[in-house]
Amino acid sequence: QVPLVESGGGLVQAGGSLRLSCAASGRTFLNYAMGWFRQTPGKEREFVAAVSWAGGTTVYADSVKGRFIVSRDNGKSTAYLQMNSLKPEDTAVYTCAAGSNTMALRSSRGDYWGQGTQVTVSS
Repeated sequence: QVPLVESGGGLVQAGGSLRLSCAASGRTFLNYAMGWFRQTPGKEREFVAAVSWAGGTTVYADSVKGRFIVSRDNGKSTAYLQMNSLKPEDTAVYTCAAGSNTMALRSSRGDYWGQGTQVTVSS
């Protein structure tokens, strides 16, 4: 088991920034790639970004490329999603997940999932 807890969501104006954190407990954090997803009511969960276990490989959805940055600190067992130039259409519940690799996460094949944190971007 890799319990995951997200934090850092909130309300921000369009053009602003937020940083989400995903804290993992347990000793197996290093074994997993980490990813971020988002979902709005009535829509399917959408892949946002993923980072490999060592942090050397990152993958982004086209909708966030150039605005969001995914990273991880293995010493703190925490993954991050820095969100810049936020738009109202970024409003969603953001969830982190642990998976075998970035491509698996890109296909929404996560092994463990957090509960999510709400991000609201006002226009």
